Amino acid sequence: MDWFFNLMTNHESVAYTVIIYSIVIAVGVALGKVRIGGVSFGIACVLFAGIAVSHFGFTVNGEVQHFVKEFGLILFVYTIGLQVGPGFFASFQREGVKFNALAVLVVGLCMLTVIALHYLTGIDMPTMVGIMSGAVTNTPGLGAAQATLSDLSSTASDSVLSTGYAVAYPFGVLGIILVMLGMKAFLRINIEAEKRLHSFKHRGEHSTIVRIAFQLENPALFGKKLNAIRQTLDFNFICSRILKNGEVILANDHIILEKGDIILFVVDKQYTEKLNNLIGAVVKTEEYFTEAAKEKKFISRRINVTQKEAYTKKLSEMNIYERFGVTVTRVYRAGIEFVASPDTKLQFGDTITIVGDEERIKTATKEFGNSKKRLSTPHIAELFLGITLGVLLGSIPFNIPGIPVPVKLGLAGGPLIVAILISRYGGRLSVTHYVSQSANLMIREIGIVLFLASVGLGAGQNFIKTITEGDGLLWMGLGAIITLVPLLVTAWISRWRGKLNYLETCGLLAGASTDPPALAFANDSTGSDVPALTYASVYPLTTFMRIMVAQLLIVFFA
Repeated sequence: MDWFFNLMTNHESVAYTVIIYSIVIAVGVALGKVRIGGVSFGIACVLFAGIAVSHFGFTVNGEVQHFVKEFGLILFVYTIGLQVGPGFFASFQREGVKFNALAVLVVGLCMLTVIALHYLTGIDMPTMVGIMSGAVTNTPGLGAAQATLSDLSSTASDSVLSTGYAVAYPFGVLGIILVMLGMKAFLRINIEAEKRLHSFKHRGEHSTIVRIAFQLENPALFGKKLNAIRQTLDFNFICSRILKNGEVILANDHIILEKGDIILFVVDKQYTEKLNNLIGAVVKTEEYFTEAAKEKKFISRRINVTQKEAYTKKLSEMNIYERFGVTVTRVYRAGIEFVASPDTKLQFGDTITIVGDEERIKTATKEFGNSKKRLSTPHIAELFLGITLGVLLGSIPFNIPGIPVPVKLGLAGGPLIVAILISRYGGRLSVTHYVSQSANLMIREIGIVLFLASVGLGAGQNFIKTITEGDGLLWMGLGAIITLVPLLVTAWISRWRGKLNYLETCGLLAGASTDPPALAFANDSTGSDVPALTYASVYPLTTFMRIMVAQLLIVFFA
């Protein structure tokens, strides 16, 4: 057994490092599934497993631990950005201003709490900033504070920042989870009911596209070509089919309009009234178009875009109708559905709706690919290219007047912002960002467990000693206050004044605390992507503010 002893005492070996990380992650994930009183702490238990393992002397090389922590965080935030990117902009248009205002409130309350505790306890501000960074689980803020302290005083030691961070961090993770659980218990939240409430509240916002038919009654359009409607109106829509003289035909711009024609549109529902005013009365689509569907003369089918020729051109350049006799009516991309237009540039992984007869649809399908195999193949090169751009963005220093050192978005903020932008606009540059849902989830989970395991292994060695000796318990208590006060106040305001549901509130609290473990817990406990969407709405601004606040407190109070 000498080989085993030698393996487990060689803390620099790759095999030892892999074994320690694997044990921490396996034990932590297993413990996270254990329910006590119907409650489990989920993936956050990986952090505490790391602390326990490190406390008993099973540490890893510090440089390796730091790399794995940051790389895991990058993987997590980047895949979150890819997932919620398209919905991020739609969310911001709806309630993003409210979300970010509440997030700013959290940061402001946190700063005021730190200043108050600084004067009440007499503890120096560098220590308080370290405690604050741990209490809100904000590593970029800690790094910014350390750099600022070093620039202000060459003799100052930043170790007190790291110690305060390590002591406060575990409850920083646990505290927000406790707020979520306490809110759920106190308000007797029913998760399924909250999901239904959210769906009802936002019904139609993710897909505002409707099929609606109008009977032509406007004499100004009699004898005109169908494209006269498009030339008259200033919004996007698709004419799908037309009922002329009892026969349903596929619409095209050159059809001559006649009185009494029934025209079937695919359009955003906000524009239906304008169509009604221009064309005529609304009629029931089932009454006029169902029989044609039964005869299989015209059908609609949803297919996936996987062929390169299809996602490098605009629809107008592909001449779909002229070449295949079918019409592309809708595009479904990353949870958002919109009306196709001649200027639409498809992206890999888009789901499009095609209308036409069955044989012609089969021919057109070959043009778009519809390959399940290609959809399941991960685009590794594009994934790491995006991560590269994100790290570069996060490393750019921004000089702000009055701040002695430049600030950065960091290794979390940069990749998140790039992922959001690529997922939303990458197709315009023919950049493939598609990651299947299962692959996205796998990469995301690997990233967060690596991050949590690394934080636990880094904090565990001196964790008990810091608590039992000196002011460790006091620091932990102050960290708990800094964690809980802003979250409890904001949770109350968001629920009763902001009218947010439980899913949105969880995402808001996690994002305002820049806390990936809390987001993972919220996603897991609710079984919904709503927390992730809210998290992404507030994370960029919150990350920047957390960095700024940490530096400002050092500048003005150190």
